[in-house]
Amino acid sequence: MQRQSNLSRSEPAVQEDANGVTFSAKIVPGSSRTVVAGVLENVIKIRVAAAPEKGKANQCLVEFLARQLGVRKNVVEIISGRMSPLKQVRVGGLSATQLLERLGLGEGKS
Repeated sequence: MQRQSNLSRSEPAVQEDANGVTFSAKIVPGSSRTVVAGVLENVIKIRVAAAPEKGKANQCLVEFLARQLGVRKNVVEIISGRMSPLKQVRVGGLSATQLLERLGLGEGKS
């Protein structure tokens, strides 16, 4: 059973199930630093400091998300879009609320 968290127009669409969450991310490689840049049309925009070559941006994304979310790298998976800036990402062991809060996108953001 899946539950979709889409609390407002400014929050990303996050699908949650018993094993974790799946969300869409727009990746902007080659930035000066790796950061969550906000939400664009229900997609989490993330700037990564790695170049889009030989999987470096994907690796940077997985490492960043694991660190930000407080999970192991092996529970963060790019399930589609490996060669595209628009990706579907799966993170095991988190709820939609935890994901949004840890990325600084939750209701308590300032």
